[in-house]
Order: sequence, then C-alpha cells, then structure tokens
Amino acid sequence: MVLGLSCFLTFFYAKPQGVTASPEYIIELTSNWTGERFEDGRPKVSDALLQRMKNIQIEEAWGFLRRKGYNNQYEGEWEIIHPERAMTGRVVTAQYMPLRPDYQQLVKLKGAQEKRDTIGGSNSWPIQQLVPGDVYVADGYGRIIDGTLIGSNLGNAIYTNSKNGVIFDGGVRDVAGLLDIEGFNGWHKGADPSYLQEEMLTSINMPIRIGRATVLPGDVVLANQHGTVFIPSHLASELVLSSEIVGLRDLFGFQRLREKKYTAGQIDTRWTEEINADFENWLKEYPDSKLPMTRKELNDYMASKKQ
Repeated sequence: MVLGLSCFLTFFYAKPQGVTASPEYIIELTSNWTGERFEDGRPKVSDALLQRMKNIQIEEAWGFLRRKGYNNQYEGEWEIIHPERAMTGRVVTAQYMPLRPDYQQLVKLKGAQEKRDTIGGSNSWPIQQLVPGDVYVADGYGRIIDGTLIGSNLGNAIYTNSKNGVIFDGGVRDVAGLLDIEGFNGWHKGADPSYLQEEMLTSINMPIRIGRATVLPGDVVLANQHGTVFIPSHLASELVLSSEIVGLRDLFGFQRLREKKYTAGQIDTRWTEEINADFENWLKEYPDSKLPMTRKELNDYMASKKQ
C-alpha cells in the first residue's frame, strides 16, 4: 500500500513531458560539462572555440573521439549548399517522424501549452530556439520527397536567428533561394520541389540519430565537405587543442623533411627523444602570432604530456 501510494505521488507530481526537453533534462544529458549554460540548459561553448574548430580536419576530430570511446559521431554522404565552407556551432536538435494523426494532435496540444502554436507550423518551432552560434540539426529519417524541412523562407529565418545553417537527415526545397542567403550553409540528403507532407515534428532538443551518429542537444558540430562530426561539449576544448598540436607537429615534420634533417621513415614512425626535443625547441621559436592557440595553452599542454 505504501509503495503504491509512493508511485502515485511520484506520478502526480511529475512534470508532464512537452515537445521541448526541459533545461533539467538537458543538464542531465550533458552532465560532464562544467562551464556556462544557456537558459535552455545547453552548454555554452565559446564562440572563440567554435571559430578555431573550423580549421580542424574531420579525420583528426574523428580519431580523437574514437580514442575517447565515442565511436558513433560521424555521418557522411551529404549534399552541401556551399561545400567550400566549413561550419561549426552548438547543436539544437529536432526529430521528425511519419505523420500519425493521434500523435500529431498530442504534439499540437503540447505545443500550444508551450505557446508555440502562435509562431506558425511545427517545422518552424525549432527555429525559435536558435541563438547566434547555433546549428539546427534535424532527424528527418532520410526522407527527401515530401520531406523538405525548409525552403528559402525558413532558411532566412534560421540564418537571422543563428547566423549559421542546418544539418538535415532529410530534404530541402528551393536550393536556388537558399544559395542566395549570404552566410547560410546547409548539409542535407537531397533537394526536391515538393512541400513537407505526411511528416510531423515530434521533439525539440531531445537526443536524435543522424545517420550513423547519436546527437545530443548542446553537442558541437564540425561540418565541412568531408562530412559532419558531432562532438560532446565537454570534449570540444581538448579536441581543438589536441588537433592544433597535431597540426603544428605536421608543420615541423614537413619543414625538417624539406631540410633533409630527418627521413620520411623517422617522421612517420614514433619519434625519438631527439626529434621530440627538436620539436619542443622549434615550438619555442615559433611566432606567437601564428599559433592557433595562446602560448599559455601550448605550454600547459606540453607540460601535461611530460607528467
């Protein structure tokens, strides 16, 4: 009887699930993050770090995450609005499913309770969540025909709010109009002139699947012509710094090969103590103005590797 009453009270006082994840739930999902957060609970990874991440290679980011045990964070085979440009940002997620009338009615009811029904169709609801530096990431289950999640109108709204773009496991329409939005970019699975039909939004800022990757709200995405990598927020800073060090090692190696100081075999295999010492001396002489990180970050990183 006591157990039954306890379960009843837990149910009675439980907060009902809405369309959008609560800040408390997002904080639980991203509990390894210890820094500042947005009001919606997502980690507030700095703009400066996002800018630095644009120079990181997909393979380097992928390798770093694999070493950390995150083996399902990459998705490829995209069509890209501007393939020559890289994009980074903080993820806002949305999930779409094939339309089911009874479920759609519940989503509409929950949306009205969240006062979203006054801002247009449900495919516009995630756009209201966006702030500068965000990327709208949507699971459209790969649907292209009748699965076009945005056209040029919503594309303009997305860019106005986020100053960024989208990653859609689904379709888009009016690519010509999207191309005209200066600064906007998008990764999608195809384009079609059809409108969104028989498809419905089911959640915002919940965990989603994008192809091969599991994506959480507040992840950081690195997207370029070679694919997309979704990076847990608490690993973003370490990933960037580690990858920048790899870039400096490459520069050092290329220079020493041109100078014929070492052979390709010596640079391609595990470095000797002599080469490592040479690299550290090379770093000391490297101009601060050309470093991708601060001198303090570099020194702290190198010192940590000696411990």
